[in-house]
Amino acid sequence: MLSKNQIKLIKSLGQKKYRQQLNLFTVEGVKGINEFLNSDYELETLYTTELVFEASNNQIQEISEFDLKRITSLKNPNTALALFKIPQNRQPLEYGLKIALDAIRDPGNLGTIIRLCDWYGVQDLICNTNTVDCYNSKVVQATMGSLTRVNVTYLNLETYLTTNEASVFGTFMTGENVYTSDLPKEGVIVLGNEGNGISQVIETKINRKLTIPQFGNLEATESLNVANATAIILSEFRRRSIEM
Repeated sequence: MLSKNQIKLIKSLGQKKYRQQLNLFTVEGVKGINEFLNSDYELETLYTTELVFEASNNQIQEISEFDLKRITSLKNPNTALALFKIPQNRQPLEYGLKIALDAIRDPGNLGTIIRLCDWYGVQDLICNTNTVDCYNSKVVQATMGSLTRVNVTYLNLETYLTTNEASVFGTFMTGENVYTSDLPKEGVIVLGNEGNGISQVIETKINRKLTIPQFGNLEATESLNVANATAIILSEFRRRSIEM
């Protein structure tokens, strides 16, 4: 049976400040936990109602479904919850195609963007410090394990883009048509906040502005969801690299 202190610690990880203080985050569900167990992430403790995991015995604690419901962040808990250690922030590679996010606030959007980076072979996702924490449980859940394969780095985006030597692209409502533009294999693609887009400070660091044109007759839609926009943009960059 879980102690009150164990429950308190696990529940506290729902807040960013405690994740940072304790250097821990939660992963729920058999599939997600196995993804992290088979990665470079270090397991702290695994709580499970079924002993179906390959991990050190002193790291696994069998619990009841009642206890699982007391510590889960899900409406329908899925067999297990694990605590993993947050790794040190690792700097992005100097080469390759990168995505950079400016003030993305929705956990679901960030989780989906991490999955898209994984799908399209983008190794580095750069997040301005005002972007939602990638170890938020909703983000982790939405990545479906892709967080283990994409390096997410939090830094001052303005400083990074100032010193970066690669071409910097930004997504805007007006700009070059992404479907007809000449797109390179490498560079940094910046996407902005769900409501306000890319901030003015970051906009000054962008070399080329790209847009995804509307095709509807009314053109009444205000904007695309940032995760959907990321999918389209990455698809176009990768398609061009194949055609070169």
